[in-house]
Amino acid sequence: MIAKPSAPKADPKVLVIDVGGTHVKLLMTGQKEPTKFVSGPSMTAARAVRDIKLAVKGWKFDCISIGYPGPIINSHPLREPHNLGSGWMGLDFTKALGHPTKVINDAAMQALGSYKGGKMLFLGLGTGLGSAMISDGYLEPMELAHLEYKKGKTYEDYLGIRGLEKYGKKKWRREVFKVTELLKTALEADYVVLGGGNSKKLKALPPGSRLGSNDNAFVGGFRLWQKNSPVSR
Repeated sequence: MIAKPSAPKADPKVLVIDVGGTHVKLLMTGQKEPTKFVSGPSMTAARAVRDIKLAVKGWKFDCISIGYPGPIINSHPLREPHNLGSGWMGLDFTKALGHPTKVINDAAMQALGSYKGGKMLFLGLGTGLGSAMISDGYLEPMELAHLEYKKGKTYEDYLGIRGLEKYGKKKWRREVFKVTELLKTALEADYVVLGGGNSKKLKALPPGSRLGSNDNAFVGGFRLWQKNSPVSR
């Protein structure tokens, strides 16, 4: 009989897994540099589990945090990811990986690591467009990317990688400014954090915003297991 994974002890050693559209990145408590491997459209859930197990072979940790590129409820994906393979919705992550596992939206995990108080809006400029808010001690994952923005196109069509490639850096930067100011006003955020790999392509920042860091995803993953961390509704 296989024993169920036990609950983590105080001050657990955490493995954080950031699942992106181009790479899966892993970092464990005490490590300084993440390990990564290529993802993409052929990255099914089964393949991800196999590659994660290979990558962490010999590592000692108590629990896992996963940032997933899609909506999550109670640590379960509500739909398959847009930029990866299939099989994620039905996956029991705790059972598959053999450790207690918390799964949240990848933008929410980076938002959690970026938070410095007040009402914060996080926008992740990467393969797609991630979004989350933290307000009054609560983390609120959001799905703004696929809402219609203009001309029948979504926010992600303009601010994600497709928009950057289609319109070029100059127009893409203008759209980042417009959308950041629009959403900050509409959601009454105190400030906006712009994260994701493509945030580095900005020459200047919209008013009321600051630059985040992809490393904050790992900070957020570690914070998920802390007692006083902002919690998801």
